[in-house]
Amino acid sequence: MHPLLQDCCIQGRDTTTFRDRREFTGSLLKQPGDVYEYLNNYNKTKASFTGLLRENTLDYPQDAIREALLNCLIHRDSLFTGSIIINVYDDHMEFISLGGLVRGLSLEAVQLGVSQSRNPNLAAIFYRLRLVESYGTGIRKIMRLYEHCPKKPLFKAVQGAFSCILPNRNEVVQYIQKQERTESTVGESIDSEKQSILHFARQKGSISRKEVEDVFGLKTTKAFRLLRQLCDEGRLTQQVSGKFTRYIPRSML
Repeated sequence: MHPLLQDCCIQGRDTTTFRDRREFTGSLLKQPGDVYEYLNNYNKTKASFTGLLRENTLDYPQDAIREALLNCLIHRDSLFTGSIIINVYDDHMEFISLGGLVRGLSLEAVQLGVSQSRNPNLAAIFYRLRLVESYGTGIRKIMRLYEHCPKKPLFKAVQGAFSCILPNRNEVVQYIQKQERTESTVGESIDSEKQSILHFARQKGSISRKEVEDVFGLKTTKAFRLLRQLCDEGRLTQQVSGKFTRYIPRSML
């Protein structure tokens, strides 16, 4: 019998960076155990602190890896001779199983908990061995394990294949924190620019958009936006005289 679960690739953030590749063979009971152990070697732990309390978070919930792995085996179409493929990237883990959905089922139905096993005898054996809890709960359990993660698992079904993508929870948190720091820095920069414009206006008694562009090296759109923000905040007042528009500090009116 050809191997039902064979290829496991460790990569960077995309398919251009390749670090490791492993093939697994053996019985249907040996393969999932070997692969699960191998994947856990790449399931890192990140520590965070709340006061004096330390909290450890794995990149991937172990039960999510287990459910995705067993789903590949139980629902695989054995008429295909190719291998199940598992790709591990820095920010996600991808399980690709041959066979797609059972005819007549939609992805939406499967996500609701509907179960129609392609290999009912195999599913029954795994159930009696307590490797799976019950039929039709795998996807919902994976989603529940990511309930508090901003990025959710993704499931795709095409003709002849089914994939499950598990996000790296710690990578997601780090990305969000980086974005928040970037937005905070941008916000601080804008506040600094507005303070400089306001200070200049107070020194001269008023300021024009052209002066903001020339003095602070800003483009027309940004200069106008900052002046409008200062007006909306009640720190400047727009004064129009013929073709000329100047902005006067409220404290000087």
